[in-house]
Amino acid sequence: MASVFEASEALKGFARARVHDEASSLIALSHAIHAKPELAFEEHESSARVADYLGARGLSVDTGVADLPTALVAHAGGGPFTVGVCAEYDALPEIGHACGHNIIAASAAGAGIALAAIADDLGITIKVIGTPAEEGGGGKIILLERGIFDGIHAAMMVHPASFDTTDVSCLAVSHVQVSYTGLEAHASAFPERGVNAADALTIAQVAIGLLRQHLMPTDQVHGVVTSGGSAPNVVPKHARGQFMIRAHTIEDLAILEPRIERCFRAGAIATGAEVAIDRLSPTYADLVVNEEMLGFYRENAGRLGRHLPPTGTKPIKLSTDMGNVSHHTPSIHPMIGVDAAGATIHQPEFAAACTNESADRAVLDGAVAMAWTAIDLALSHHGQSRS
Repeated sequence: MASVFEASEALKGFARARVHDEASSLIALSHAIHAKPELAFEEHESSARVADYLGARGLSVDTGVADLPTALVAHAGGGPFTVGVCAEYDALPEIGHACGHNIIAASAAGAGIALAAIADDLGITIKVIGTPAEEGGGGKIILLERGIFDGIHAAMMVHPASFDTTDVSCLAVSHVQVSYTGLEAHASAFPERGVNAADALTIAQVAIGLLRQHLMPTDQVHGVVTSGGSAPNVVPKHARGQFMIRAHTIEDLAILEPRIERCFRAGAIATGAEVAIDRLSPTYADLVVNEEMLGFYRENAGRLGRHLPPTGTKPIKLSTDMGNVSHHTPSIHPMIGVDAAGATIHQPEFAAACTNESADRAVLDGAVAMAWTAIDLALSHHGQSRS
């Protein structure tokens, strides 16, 4: 056991040194991605920066994988145990990197170069997988369906938040667009000749609001009106909204979705408008956490001075296409803390914080914690193989 421990400590020391030798360039990568926010499937500069960074440091890089122009796989080593580190780099409309995907991308790159340097000693293959369109679009789901995650034994990423935690409740979610088509008319002179599409959408929203009393505590429905008319004296012919329907598991989501769809159709029935319900992305699954991997991460993050609350605390509720990966491959998705002065993810103030000193530390700590976790996993796997 002592020899395994000594090997582990030596490898971890090398990995940490590798990340810190690259500290300035990793932080620069994070800042550059942050400075040019790009939306789902449009992350051309961001993905190119990640690919160029990894390629310049000795990893073999394939871009445009799975017929997605902004997806990539960088790999090193040839060992039988394959670790995948996921890099996200898409931003949110209007508020940019308010989910801190610049930190995710840079920390993944850091873990990748650290593990690439010791991959042969560790007996692993390391893959950094650039995954577009997490914020609606389901990039990882497309990559999963097209075989990019095949043969990967463990997948991981770290996601910024306003505090460190490993208690993350990732809900299953479907992204839908509902569109109503009515009939224009003069709103004062001839209102009886109109069919008000905006009213249909309002009725649907009211129906959803009333239904919430009867939903499971883990069910959520929320949306925005993206089109509701152009002039107050014209009965709106078109109205459109985008909604997210969330449930505890993908099985629960299959029960909830028809109930919400009936609310959408109620608006059409009441007003006489036509309705179309379209999916905007593949369905995101709930997250299945690998407890062994998460235990290694908790220990390693603690060694780096990260203050993780006890397990079983109130979890953060969000949704991610990493959930789909976790049903296929053992996975973790911990949150790494950024001091945002009270702001939380998806707020503009959080976006502003994602290049401050604490965010830069999160890049480095995230990279080291994931590299150390991969080392623990690989040594554990090799020990089990020998037994």
